[in-house]
Amino acid sequence: MEPHGIVTVARALELPALRRGLPEVMAGADGLHRPVRWAHAGEAPHIAALLKGGELLLTTGLGLGDRPAEQRAFVRGLAERDIAALVVELGARFRTLPAAAVDTARSCGLPLVQLHREVPFVAVTEEIHTELVNEHYAVLRRAEELHDRCTRALLDGGGVPEVLRLLAGFTGNPVFLEAPEGRLLYAAGGPDPGPLQVWDGLREARPAGRVEVPVPGRGPGAPRARLVVLPVNGPAAPVHRIAADRTAALLAVVLLQARQEEELAARGRGDFLTDLAEDRLDPADAPAQARVLGFRPGPGPLLPVMMKLPCRDGGWAALTCAVQEELTAVGVPVLLGVRLPEGRMPLLAALRDAADRPAVAARLAAALRAGARRVRARPPVVVVGAPADWASAGAGLRHAAEAAEAAPGLPDREWYDARALDVDLLLWRLRAGDDLTAFVDRALGPLLAHDASARAELLPTLDVYLRHAGRKAETARALHVNRQTLYDRLGRIAGLLGMDLDDPDTRLTLGLALRARRVVV
Repeated sequence: MEPHGIVTVARALELPALRRGLPEVMAGADGLHRPVRWAHAGEAPHIAALLKGGELLLTTGLGLGDRPAEQRAFVRGLAERDIAALVVELGARFRTLPAAAVDTARSCGLPLVQLHREVPFVAVTEEIHTELVNEHYAVLRRAEELHDRCTRALLDGGGVPEVLRLLAGFTGNPVFLEAPEGRLLYAAGGPDPGPLQVWDGLREARPAGRVEVPVPGRGPGAPRARLVVLPVNGPAAPVHRIAADRTAALLAVVLLQARQEEELAARGRGDFLTDLAEDRLDPADAPAQARVLGFRPGPGPLLPVMMKLPCRDGGWAALTCAVQEELTAVGVPVLLGVRLPEGRMPLLAALRDAADRPAVAARLAAALRAGARRVRARPPVVVVGAPADWASAGAGLRHAAEAAEAAPGLPDREWYDARALDVDLLLWRLRAGDDLTAFVDRALGPLLAHDASARAELLPTLDVYLRHAGRKAETARALHVNRQTLYDRLGRIAGLLGMDLDDPDTRLTLGLALRARRVVV
C-alpha cells in the first residue's frame, strides 16, 4: 500500500499517458515504490548534472551514447543523482535497450523502463504533475483535518495529552514531547509496544525516518520543547511531517502558559502509574519505564500513596509544581503523577525497608498537604498503602485510590492507612443499592428522626463511645463531659433505639451503620 501523499514510480506507470506507451520494467523492479518528485524530459548526455533527485526522467535515448562505456556512465550518473526512474522510449534511437544500460541500472538498483510505443512526453509530464498537485492538496487536507480535531480537543479541555494521542493515532506511531535538554514530558501511542518502552530503547538510536519538530518558545531560536514521531509501526509519510509541524504550532500556544511543562510531565507519570494500577502494564516492564520517567527507587520496597483533592477546578500546573517542590525535602525518591479526570495525584516512594513506612508516610503527607496549602487548595485526602514490590505496587495504588474515594466524611487526618479504611471501602462499594440505606435506617432511624439539636448531641456521643469500644471513662474524657452526663446521653440513645449498648453485636451494628451513613447521606 502506497503512503498517502506520494506518487510512486509504479503509480506513474499506471497513469493513462504512460500506460499507452506499453511500459516494460527492465531493471530495478524493487525500486518501483520510489517517490516521484517531478517529471522531466531531456536528451543531453550530461543531463544528470541538471537534476536534483527524485525525478522521473523521460528520454528517447539520444544522450545514452553509442559505446557501452558511455551508456554505463550515463546510467550511473543518474543513479548517483538518486532519480526516481529512467524511462526510455524505443524507436527513435534504440529498438531495444542496450545491455550495458540495463546491467548498470540493475547493479545500481535504478528502475529502468522501456516504452514500446511513442507517447507525447508533454502529456506524460502534465499528467504526473497534475497527480502530484492533487496528492499534495490531499495531504494538506488530511493535515488540516487533524489540525481541526486537535483544536477542538483543546477547546473541549482535552489538553496536550489528547492532542498527542490524536497525532499518534494519525501517524500510527508513538509520539513524544521532550524538553530541550532531552527530558521526556509526555509519551502517547499504542499499548504494544508501550511508548515508554520505545523511548527507552530508541531515544539514543535516532532511527531513520524519525520526525522531529521544534515547538517554538517565546524568543527566536529558543524552542520550548521538541515533538518527536518515531517510525516504529510504519514509515513516516510526508503528511505526518506536515501534521507534526501544525501540531507543534498548536502546542506552542498551550505551553506559553506558565509551568505547563511540569504539569504535562506529571500527567505522563500519572498515566504510567494508572496503567500500572489497572493492570495495563506488565510489572516486569515497570522498572525500566519508571527509569525513563526519572524514578530510580533502589532495592527497598515501594510505598504507594494517593492524594485526592475535593472539587478542584484548574490550577493543576501550580499545584503540581508546589507539591513537587515540597516533596524534594522528604529525602526519598518519589515518582509523582497527576490524574485530572479523577482529581487525584498518585505517587510511588522508595523505602529502605518496611519499618520506614510510618516516618516516610508522615513526611510525604506533610509535603503533599503543604503543597496544597501553597496554592490555597482545600485540605486533601492522603491515603498510604502497604509496602510493595513492582509486582504488587499496582494493586497497592489501586487500593489507595479506592480508599481515597471512601475517605471523605471521616474525621480529618494528616494521612489515612489504606488498610484501616477497608470497612469504609466495602461500605462505599455497596452504596449504589438500596440495601445499605435500608440498613442505616433500621439501625439508626429513631435517632435520626429526633429533633436536630438532640441529634447533634447524641450522634457524636454514640460515635465516640463506639470508637472507644464501649469504655465509658475514655469516652467521657474524649467528649470533655463528666461521666454522669455521658450516662444520661447513653441512656437516651439506648431508649430511642431500643438496644443494649453494652452488647458487642449491637455496638458492631451501630458502628457499621454510622460509617455507612457517611456514604449514603
